[in-house]
Amino acid sequence: MQTVTSPDVPHGVRQVEIGPERDGQRIDNALMTLLKGVPKSMIYRILRTGQVRVNGKRAKPETRLVAGDMLRIPPVRTAEKVVGKGPSASMVSAITESIIFEDKHFLAIDKPTGIASHGGSGVSHGAIELLRAARPNEHLELVHRLDRDTSGVLVFAKTRAGLTGLQAAIRDGSVTKQYLCLMDGHPGKAKFSVNAPLLKSVLQGGERMVRVSDNGKPSLTFFQEMEQYPGARLMQATLGTGRTHQIRVHAAHIGHPLAGDPKYGNKEMNKAFKELGLNRLFLHASHMSFELDGRSYSFSAPLPDDLKEFLDNFAAKSRKVRRLWEQLQEKARADLE
Repeated sequence: MQTVTSPDVPHGVRQVEIGPERDGQRIDNALMTLLKGVPKSMIYRILRTGQVRVNGKRAKPETRLVAGDMLRIPPVRTAEKVVGKGPSASMVSAITESIIFEDKHFLAIDKPTGIASHGGSGVSHGAIELLRAARPNEHLELVHRLDRDTSGVLVFAKTRAGLTGLQAAIRDGSVTKQYLCLMDGHPGKAKFSVNAPLLKSVLQGGERMVRVSDNGKPSLTFFQEMEQYPGARLMQATLGTGRTHQIRVHAAHIGHPLAGDPKYGNKEMNKAFKELGLNRLFLHASHMSFELDGRSYSFSAPLPDDLKEFLDNFAAKSRKVRRLWEQLQEKARADLE
């Protein structure tokens, strides 16, 4: 649904004392509930320009609130809803059919590729908006995120206790997240880790990129070979930390980028993969587990049909990929001589 800003409905400056129910919540998520009707782009703009303050200090979108904090919210204008096109019935149906688990605290889906975790940046409806459209009378919050092209396990909180509990578990590293990915080439070992700090940056055109940098945040990924293919390896990646694009950048950093990765991958290899039927990034969130209040949660999502069909085709017709990889390796060795 499209929105327009009403010039005659301004809010005054607000001072909000944070209660225990918002302890540990990200400030951007808190503002989205405190400023109902305000466009998400406006919320991020007032954060980016330093107009939102916590205890008198500028706050970033990822700032976590603490009970007792004093939150200053600047005057903003409410977006009045204009009758427009909401999510299609087929999109809402697809997201509800992807639900793999639900209890009083959590709802987990096997997110299809091509659906963003949330709307924004040209995306009208992400998974959270589609679920809210399907269940308008329920409280649902996105706990973590998957890239648009990444399929697999995505968890939402239905209660405040579930949200804060799982967010705390993610922060302290007690959540297990595993992915299946296809790496270009042949890593030297079947089991290894990549420990390389990652730094986020935004290019001039607004594109978000991540790179290995000594100035970045500590980042750790564990890789284990699952299956061998000529010119590629199916790997299981387990997160030691949860940075943006972590698996993709770590794979590229060691010279074995993920198949189909348009941002960090090898263009020639990606072209060969596409000719064999791979039409997207080969990255799937296959498993997530954690404990909360004495209960163990474990969610799994099998490799989707499009990736399974590609692997079947790849196994039968992978000579071209193997030859291309060997040629690229020869070229790399020649460049070093």
